[in-house]
Amino acid sequence: MRSSPDVDHNPTVRKNRWVTVEEVNDVDATSGRYFESQPGAGWAQHQGETVFERYRKEQREEGEELWAPFENAEEWSLAQWLVKNLGQTQTDEYLKLPITQNRSKLPFHNNRSFLQRVDELPHGPAWSCNMVTVRGNREDENGELLEEEVELWSRDPVECVKELIGNPSFKADMAYNPARAFSDPAGEHRVIDEMWTADWWAEKQKALPDGATIAPIILASDKTSLSQFRGDKTSWPVYMSIGNIAKAKRRQASARATVLIGYLPAGKLDCFTPDARSLAGHRLFHHCMGLLLHPLIAAGNNGVDMVCADSWIRRVYPILAAYVADFPEQCLVSCCKENRCPKCIVGAKERGEVLDSVMRDPESTKIILERRKNGQHPPEFEENGLRAIYKPFWADMPHSDIFLAFTPDLLHQIHKGVFKDHLVKWCVEIIGEEEMDARFKAIPDYPGLRHFKKGISTVKQWTGVSIKKCNDRVLVVARSILDFSYYAQLQIHTAESLEALQAALAGFHANKDVLKELAIRDHFNIPKLHQLTHYARSISLFGAADGFNTELPERLHIDFAKEAYRASNKRDYEQQMVLWLQRQEAVFSRGRYLDWLLQEPAGGMDSRSHSISDSDSESDSTSEESEAAITRATPANKFAATHILAKTPSHPHQSVQNLVHAHGATDFLPALQSFLDMNLPDNTLIPGDHDRFDIYCQVVVVTPPAFQVSEVPMCRRVRATPEKLASGRKPGIPARFDMALISVGPRTSHLRTLDGLRVGQVRAIFTLPRQFGEYPRALAYVELFTPFRARDPSSRMRQVSRSTRQLRRNAAVIHVDDIMGESVAPRLIGGNAYEAANDFYLNDFIDVEMFCVSVTII
Repeated sequence: MRSSPDVDHNPTVRKNRWVTVEEVNDVDATSGRYFESQPGAGWAQHQGETVFERYRKEQREEGEELWAPFENAEEWSLAQWLVKNLGQTQTDEYLKLPITQNRSKLPFHNNRSFLQRVDELPHGPAWSCNMVTVRGNREDENGELLEEEVELWSRDPVECVKELIGNPSFKADMAYNPARAFSDPAGEHRVIDEMWTADWWAEKQKALPDGATIAPIILASDKTSLSQFRGDKTSWPVYMSIGNIAKAKRRQASARATVLIGYLPAGKLDCFTPDARSLAGHRLFHHCMGLLLHPLIAAGNNGVDMVCADSWIRRVYPILAAYVADFPEQCLVSCCKENRCPKCIVGAKERGEVLDSVMRDPESTKIILERRKNGQHPPEFEENGLRAIYKPFWADMPHSDIFLAFTPDLLHQIHKGVFKDHLVKWCVEIIGEEEMDARFKAIPDYPGLRHFKKGISTVKQWTGVSIKKCNDRVLVVARSILDFSYYAQLQIHTAESLEALQAALAGFHANKDVLKELAIRDHFNIPKLHQLTHYARSISLFGAADGFNTELPERLHIDFAKEAYRASNKRDYEQQMVLWLQRQEAVFSRGRYLDWLLQEPAGGMDSRSHSISDSDSESDSTSEESEAAITRATPANKFAATHILAKTPSHPHQSVQNLVHAHGATDFLPALQSFLDMNLPDNTLIPGDHDRFDIYCQVVVVTPPAFQVSEVPMCRRVRATPEKLASGRKPGIPARFDMALISVGPRTSHLRTLDGLRVGQVRAIFTLPRQFGEYPRALAYVELFTPFRARDPSSRMRQVSRSTRQLRRNAAVIHVDDIMGESVAPRLIGGNAYEAANDFYLNDFIDVEMFCVSVTII
């Protein structure tokens, strides 16, 4: 096992500047990352200059001011604000205000002169417009075939790769060569997360010259509507990123690690008859994508010298690796019909079966299409469900397999697909809308989780299948789908998690026939369900699925399509859109350049001070609490749980009677006395009704990052707030006494397993009065539950019940820092489920981290 690459294979530099052993401190055990680099990859040739370094040099040589073409920092800040927040009309009005002209004394007095200065800023690769003539099959009044001209707006993708791989802002998030990652120094337990730790990159590296640096191209495309009320305005953006950049950075829309490289024509093609229009649109898509991506062919074959983010020049081979798209777009790209799988040649009516189907092959597909073009009728054309698209854009892409390139789509295939469109509907048909709504209404409120107060049904009257008894096999089906969806969301995978992913899918198929027996389904030939069979292989090839979700392109539509369209005059809008985007990009890049000059981390966490509000507001938003908790967590407790209280209590000097009646802390005094006897043995004071306590509404528990779930700490809010009655027009707020996991024995600060934990309901969070001494730790009054029982055989969920002692609830006063977080769901139905129920399930699915803890894969 090597902790660094074999530098002897690189005669130019003595040391590779990327792969090293990355130790992660842990108070329990070594949970470090160990890398075995692949030799002969990512060689640095010689030192170069990044675009930031080159621009700084030019500024110094020409004697330009730092803020040029603006005069100072204030003027630059105003320019940033104007470009980001105001349109051209509003900018013109603002600059012409007398107060602006008389007091600000700006060198630009209207929008035109302002934009002239903005246009002096350096920007990314230039935009160009190609006019594409489409000849239809309809004739005009003279018998001539109708023609239509469409616009293809594009940027050179190779230049965009240069911009991405050479951006100094991504230096800390950039990889140049593949490596196998392990969780142990012996190299026995492999982990897969980033693209460079998966198999595709390592395999492709073998086909390239020694020292080559691969830039795995990640494409995404999706047609979107631009106008909210006039639906005839559409755009078809194409986005690109590279797998060298860490997926956490790629997921940040604000980081601009995914760039727009083109707008495909999205016209109606009225020059074709309705029956020919669809196929013509498919052919136009491939023709334009071929024009857009043509520069990648030579670059992928021969390589291009590029200055990388670390200032070293490498021979880079941009290779199409992954394509992020929803199912219809995947079928469009793969030239297949939508009743087929875009990745394999499974039969049109066999997608609901467990089959080891043969993957589609680019070379054989090209041969079949070519034979069809030449007038032949190969049987494979119909057998494979192909469309007559004779020149796919990917036909000449070097080292690429477009069918393998389609990555898992968590948003459309799992969240909106198998779960929402199928599992939820199946459950509704089994137990009925009324019962389903009642169960959703009864779910206790949970911070950060949407509560459906009116249920989930949208149909006012139930007229479908009669309510049937839900048996154990239905629970197995539901649990299997949920297990699969949560395993698929993991940000780091191991051999065990991929096996569990496959086992969950197998569990569904083994029990799915129960839905036929209940007359809920008559077949399972569901495209999105079939796509799940490809998840494990895709993750092994390209890394964790969270790096390729279609949520990012849909989010980018706002910045790169919808906002750009709103900034236009709605006529010939694409030309105006690219100009607007160029200016936005120029201002953003200049901001990053200035950050780099000032040695500030670009795109990092906001370092402003925050404080936690201890109000008992109805709002479930936790963003401020999370920011505050992370901001106040010091390096000393980076790998330990941190418990954050408000600076001041929301209810100071509260009486014991208030705790008993408002909070339901019926045995507060006896529990506090027991706590004092154990923790303050020298104390002689006996707590009584005369004592007053400072009460807090909540505690934010910040646990260290769970490496398979997130790279940032997890924040959980545990509340203990009494009911607030309605006052005037302000509605009342129900009581919130959250369930939490309580540490009752020796354990680590990491929430890895349920060992040493019990469930408790937090009734009050308080501090000791001064008469008991300066006790530094906050306390909580909790009602404990029984230890976890064995899993239910059908749902595989753990059960607990309220613990009693002498016919009273088993209560205790504990340290607040013994609270690990909230995750319990009621088993019974009632208005206040926590009070109406006695038996509970541990909710494995409240978040991905709790799922990992429950199934013990972290």
